[in-house]
Amino acid sequence: MKRNLLKSSYVVSSMTVLSRIVGLAREIIFASCFGASPAMDAFLVAFRIPNFLRRLFAEGAFAQAFVPILSEYRQQRSHEEVKDFVDRIAGTLFLALFLVTLVAVIATPILTMIFAPGYLHDPLRFHLASTMLKITFPYLLFISLTAFAGSILNSYDLFSVPAITPVLLNISLICSAIFLTPYFHNKIYALAWGVFIGGVVQLAFQIPFLKRLKLLPFPKIALKDSGVMRVLKLMLPAIFGVSVAQISLLIDTLFASFLPSGSITWLYFSDRLTNFPLGVFGVAIATVILPHLSRKHADNNPQEFSASLDWGIRLILFIAIPAALGLFLLAGPLFATILEHGKFGAFDVIMARKSLMAFAIGLPSFMLVKVLATGFYSKQNIKTPVKVAAIAMVANMFLNLALIFPLAHAGLALATSLTTSINAFLLGYLLKKYNIYQPQPGWLTYLARLLFANLAMALFLYFYSAKLSIWLAWNARAKIEHLLVLLAGAILIYFASLLISGIRPKDLILNN
Repeated sequence: MKRNLLKSSYVVSSMTVLSRIVGLAREIIFASCFGASPAMDAFLVAFRIPNFLRRLFAEGAFAQAFVPILSEYRQQRSHEEVKDFVDRIAGTLFLALFLVTLVAVIATPILTMIFAPGYLHDPLRFHLASTMLKITFPYLLFISLTAFAGSILNSYDLFSVPAITPVLLNISLICSAIFLTPYFHNKIYALAWGVFIGGVVQLAFQIPFLKRLKLLPFPKIALKDSGVMRVLKLMLPAIFGVSVAQISLLIDTLFASFLPSGSITWLYFSDRLTNFPLGVFGVAIATVILPHLSRKHADNNPQEFSASLDWGIRLILFIAIPAALGLFLLAGPLFATILEHGKFGAFDVIMARKSLMAFAIGLPSFMLVKVLATGFYSKQNIKTPVKVAAIAMVANMFLNLALIFPLAHAGLALATSLTTSINAFLLGYLLKKYNIYQPQPGWLTYLARLLFANLAMALFLYFYSAKLSIWLAWNARAKIEHLLVLLAGAILIYFASLLISGIRPKDLILNN
């Protein structure tokens, strides 16, 4: 087991890197074709609502409730019992998702009014968002079943398949933007159908791998089944607790609907760039550590459980701190190089830069929450993260109201970062208070070494990155060349400083 978690994290990260690269191509096409327009704002609302529910139910609450119990079944029961459990969960999940989808498609104007109330005074964006939501909402059904399949594969250590699956959504959206737009009077509708198609394709892709495990579900509705009841009991409170960051982002959208046109798009692109390191590393580490921690809990091994959690926290900080500094210091150059094309102009770069810098402040906390919450969910403790999330949500509302007026859309991003920092701090404090997590020796030395390396990297970026006005004046080739030099220099200085300070590759390996 010594190298398994690091190897698995590497596999998931590698697959996720490919997904993020294709996703980056998707954002470039979106920005070039649609810019920060009212139509793009409306599409993002129509896409964010089912996508938010997907993260909340499927990747959030459901996965955190389902994986620990599936791991327990796998450890303690026969394959036939595991298959029967999977069948019953599949039937219950499908029924719930189908009913939610049916109601939502009928009530799309009401949903638009709830999640984007500012659109009530903008008939164009309200009509576009409501119409596209009818097309995009079934994505929740398909992608939640995809996440269900992915949870099974992850529990059997087949991490690469679920990690590569999101590439298919990005490819679907890219193809829709390029090839379907000529068939629509309003071209933005092509993106809505791209979301629908992407959901179907992702689900179909995972079916052969479930067959190989002999776990392809034959859905059965069994609400009174003991295993199903345990999952539901864990899942219902976790719906709120596990996805406070996603709820915060949706609240940002609600507030942003009252701001000038383009605000939602600026927040979206900022969030997407922030999600690059978060998805590649934070989610990857949390994905592989959840079944591992669940097995340690099932084996009643608290020492190795705590050591594994400590490994995850150290690895997160190793990656998150330099990633946050890089995004903060290079926010303008990144947008100027990647997205300043077509309809996404210099003004959009300046505005999006503000929200990206605000999101970057909270990146370490975003990533830490992924691992810290797993420490509770792997032990089937749902109540504690829910209480923490409740505190964070109240704080988010007040911070949104306080910061939106002086900082507009950037204030919403900063409120989300501060909220997530509160969430991470409380989760860490309670893990230690309840003796679930005991820090391993050497933390002060480790933090001092990280501080040294990050300070060296930050000074390099600060002094050698030109002003944003210069970046906006350069041509595409000059921007790419300068950005690559800065990124390469920052990476080289960071790792060289780590080696000088005494950190070695073996220090990143889990020893249990």
